[in-house]
Amino acid sequence: MTADASAATKVDRAADQRGDVDHAVAPPLAPSEPVLDLAHLSRMTLGESGLEREVLDMFDRQADALLARMASEEPRMLAELAHTLAGSASGIGAWKVAEAATAVERAASEPGAVALTGVMDHLVTAVAEVQAAIGELLRAS
Repeated sequence: MTADASAATKVDRAADQRGDVDHAVAPPLAPSEPVLDLAHLSRMTLGESGLEREVLDMFDRQADALLARMASEEPRMLAELAHTLAGSASGIGAWKVAEAATAVERAASEPGAVALTGVMDHLVTAVAEVQAAIGELLRAS
C-alpha cells in the first residue's frame, strides 16, 4: 500500500468513527440478495423442476389476486391477506415479499392503521420484482 493510500484509509476510518460517512449514499459492495432463493425453492419442491414451475406459477397468480383484494379491504382483512401472502412467499423463497407482507400485516393490525400506504407500496414493488423473476424463469425453462 502506498503512503497516499494508507493516509486516505486512515482519514476514511477516522471519518467513519466520527460518523461523518454516509453509508446510505455509497453503493453496496456486493449485489443484494436475489429476488428468489432458488436453493430454498428446490428444497421445498424436492428438486422437481416441473413442480417448481407449477409452484411459481401458482404464487404468481395468488399474489395478483391477494394484492387486488388488499386494495379494497379494511385493515383487519388486509392483515389476514398479508399473512397469507407472507406464508406463500416464504414457501418459494421470496424473502423480500415475505418481509414486506409481514410489515403490512403489522401495520394493518395497529390502531388506526395510518402507515399502510408506504408499506403497501413496498409490498407491491417486492411482488412485482418476484413476478418479473418468475416470468424470466418460466420463459427460460
